[in-house]
Amino acid sequence: MLAKTDFVDLIPHAGDMCLLDGVVAWDASSIHAVSTSHVLVSHPLRGTEGLHAMHLAEYGAQAMAVHGALRARNEGRTEPRPGMLVSLRGVKLGVERIDTLQGALDVHAECLLADDAGAQYAFRILHQGSEIASGRAAVIHPQR
Repeated sequence: MLAKTDFVDLIPHAGDMCLLDGVVAWDASSIHAVSTSHVLVSHPLRGTEGLHAMHLAEYGAQAMAVHGALRARNEGRTEPRPGMLVSLRGVKLGVERIDTLQGALDVHAECLLADDAGAQYAFRILHQGSEIASGRAAVIHPQR
């Protein structure tokens, strides 16, 4: 397992906004990360009524970012490429709020397509073995 300290410097998400705790496994096409940040009272996306499940898309997007950064590092690229999330499609939510869910979230992302311009991923988030969110996301890499 990779601890947060093994990847936090590779992504732009800092401090409490780095929502993932660790990476259980990853390969060239997919990543499995875990998180318990959804229960934190100090969660940066939490509103007055708690943490809406729509924010699970951010967990998926962060798994994408970590996966891309780990792939780049594995390929010998030392400087991570900035990316911008540009679309979410087919998002399905199985719960309304996530701040009431005890235990870890399992965050899975699978790279469907990646090139120098950007990437498309499918993501799934599970809680205690049940899928609570899924969808597809696209990121572009702005020209330098």
